[in-house]
Amino acid sequence: MANRNKHLNPNQVYEPARCWVGDTHKIIYDTQEEAELAAKVAAYDHNLGTSLKVYKCPYANHYHLASE
Repeated sequence: MANRNKHLNPNQVYEPARCWVGDTHKIIYDTQEEAELAAKVAAYDHNLGTSLKVYKCPYANHYHLASE
């Protein structure tokens, strides 16, 4: 994946914060809006249609993406 954050050094790789949900290490989104935008970008980038859904983490105060 291309480095899309213009504030990072070009040789630096962005690693998003994650948390464990069941057996999966999922990316953390601070707001529902941020997660919804990430779902739209991922769906477009990977030709997924609308198969990604946003849900509130059952263990903390943030959001994750899930496939249907």
